[in-house]
This record gives sequence, structure tokens and C-alpha cells, in this order.
Amino acid sequence: MLAIAIFSLVMVAIYSSWTLILRATKVGREATAQVQRRRIAVQTIENALMCVQSFQASLSYYTFVVQNGDEPLLSFTARLPDDFPRNGRFGGFNLRRVTFSVEAGPNAETDLVLRQNPMLMDMDQDEQEHPLVLARNVRSLTTECWDPTKKDWSDKWDNTNQIPTLVRYTLVLGGNKQDHNLGGAGPELTVTRVVALPSVMVPTAVQSQSAGGGGLRPPAFNRMGGT
Repeated sequence: MLAIAIFSLVMVAIYSSWTLILRATKVGREATAQVQRRRIAVQTIENALMCVQSFQASLSYYTFVVQNGDEPLLSFTARLPDDFPRNGRFGGFNLRRVTFSVEAGPNAETDLVLRQNPMLMDMDQDEQEHPLVLARNVRSLTTECWDPTKKDWSDKWDNTNQIPTLVRYTLVLGGNKQDHNLGGAGPELTVTRVVALPSVMVPTAVQSQSAGGGGLRPPAFNRMGGT
């Protein structure tokens, strides 16, 4: 009987240790996946901003929208690279409106989601109802634009006849909720990036035939002096 009791205690200890190892492994994998998703979220916003395009004669299609507060949103038109997320489902239309927003998700969390639609096309129902989730458990998304007249950052962008030269966005993500299994919640992570937009809004005159009859000029200008 004594031997059986000792054996039972040993088996319980082994089982408890094994269960703890499995739980820690699961939490570690989930934490790693969350960090990777955070990195992808930040990189996706930055990559999209680096490809922004805007034309003065077509402001209804190229509006640069900044919205903060309880329902944050960042929306603009960009000519996106082939490796941009979900590029394949748009049939080669790389000029698309991208919209980043923070919305209610599962488990009482808020998620950072991305929706896209080709310019001149309405967003389809599937994209509207099933956006790409870039990050989960997002506390806030704040977007600020550099105001050259005030020489300061502004949380609004009302200059519809141009696009900002600098955009600063701050993404606050909550700690990994799975960390409760190991005795506490993980810390919040605040990521701030400043992106210098390489393009400027193309004036109306550049989109039309030049006065000298030389044909159309290139459709976009780089701030560094190139086309």
C-alpha cells in the first residue's frame, strides 16, 4: 500500500509538470504569433502610406481621410505592390483604396482590420463583412498629420487639395490575455511610427493635355524630385 501511494504521488507530480509544460508551450506560441501579427500590422500601414497617390481633379476617389476618437479610421488611395496583403483577390487592380479601422471583435476585444477596394469599384460584400484582421486586442489607433502652417501635429486633416507630408500613427495593443494562465496579463505595447509620404498631390493641369501639345506628363511626382 505504501509503495502504491508513493507511486501515485510520483505520477501526479509528473502529470502536473507535463500539463504545465504544455500550457507554457501553448502560451509561448500564442505570444510569438501575437508579436508577429503586431509587426505585420505596423509594417502594412507603413507600406500602404509609402504608396499613397492623389490627384486634384479626382478628389472624390483620392480623398485622404483621418478619423480619431472612439471609431478611429485611416483611409486613402494607394498604388500597392504585388506582395501587399490580399492582392490576389483584386484581379490585378493595384490602385486601391485601403481603409484601416479599429472595430469590435470576438471575446469582447477590438481588432485592427483592413478593407480594400479597387478605385472606381464599390467594396464587395465579402470584403465588407470579412475584412483582414491585422491585430487583435487593439486598444487604440491614433493618426496625426503634420500641419505646415501651424508647424505642429494635428489629429485632423482638412486640406482636401493636398496630402500630408508627414504622418504619425500610434498603435496601442493590449497584453496577451493568455498570460493570465501563468499568473498575470502581459503589458501593453505602444508603437509609434512617423512616415514621410514620398508623393504629392498631382495638380489638375498635369492630368490634362499640356498647353504646348506635348502630351500627358507623368502621373505622380516624388517629393525628392523624381517622378
